[in-house]
Amino acid sequence: MIFTVLFYIFVAVTVIQLIYFISFFSFAFHQSKQSKTTTEFPVSVIVCSKNEETNLQRLIPLLLQQEHSKFELVLINDASSDNTLEVLQNFQEKDSRIRIVNVENNEAFWGNKKYALTLGIKAAKYDHLLFTDADCAPASAHWISQMSQQFSTTKSIVLGYGKYKYVGYSLVNLMIRFETLLTAVQYFSYARLGSPYMAVGRNLAYTKGEFFKVKGFINHIQVRSGDDDLFIKDAANNKNTAISYHPDSFTISEAPKSFTEWFRQKRRHISTASLYKFKHKFFLGLFFVSKFSFWLLAPFIVYSEPIEMSLPIIGLYFVFNYIALGVSAKKLKETQVIYFLPLLEIFLVLFQITIFIANTISKPTHWK
Repeated sequence: MIFTVLFYIFVAVTVIQLIYFISFFSFAFHQSKQSKTTTEFPVSVIVCSKNEETNLQRLIPLLLQQEHSKFELVLINDASSDNTLEVLQNFQEKDSRIRIVNVENNEAFWGNKKYALTLGIKAAKYDHLLFTDADCAPASAHWISQMSQQFSTTKSIVLGYGKYKYVGYSLVNLMIRFETLLTAVQYFSYARLGSPYMAVGRNLAYTKGEFFKVKGFINHIQVRSGDDDLFIKDAANNKNTAISYHPDSFTISEAPKSFTEWFRQKRRHISTASLYKFKHKFFLGLFFVSKFSFWLLAPFIVYSEPIEMSLPIIGLYFVFNYIALGVSAKKLKETQVIYFLPLLEIFLVLFQITIFIANTISKPTHWK
């Protein structure tokens, strides 16, 4: 009797997963028009930095080499204790396209990145804003152009892909790149289906108009994280949001080098999800619970049920999973992770459970 109940539960969670995989097809098989527009928008590239003197020395030359007709760099020094400000000033002396915003600690918003970003956005000369982090690098000299060409009279928010650099023979790097791929497939697919819910701040663009329309970060200014996804929660909708996934539009970051470092990073990111809209929390939670249930029940079903009943169900799961993620991985230049898909899924589910437990016990720390 109990195995019969478990079998029906297994069928149900597999069907739920299949529905999600089919929804991911909205991104996997989306054909985007990547031809360049005849008019280039002037863009303010905004980088908020706190104790990033080394990374900035590498990043700023790459940004200045961008092949875009008109842009400026708004470089924010968020109360750094190292030589970040001096590095910014040295570059500013050599290039007039650099604008520095020096933020001192404010008692009401101490250590709050959103306060620093708000000052940078207000200081920006142009209406179209493009954001990245100091520890990132544009994938090409056409990054600004590829991201900004998705703007139009109706599209005022552009979600990009923040890729992590490949490191050979590293399990943690493989796990991080798989999790990043899966997250991107989800937020790109939701945006394509008219329900955007998050973005990554290391590759995100929007207009000043959208920022001020929702009064910036005011609804969550006291939350240390969420300058990207909580802003998207307030500002994005089914009409004003576009996606950009051309390889030239990627940013590339150094991935955390250890599970401990990655664990701390993901604790901060996942804690923000509790502030998402209810429908997004529900569907994201359902995706995780159904995936966890699938892997939990699969061994019991294989053991208890005839192979002609269990194999087709499990086979359907893998076929749809490999199609949805395989095609998406090819688009996002992450095909290597697909070779290890089943193992990575199991590891990621266990990793996320551990984070959930840790966040339940104590709150994570934020923004350096």
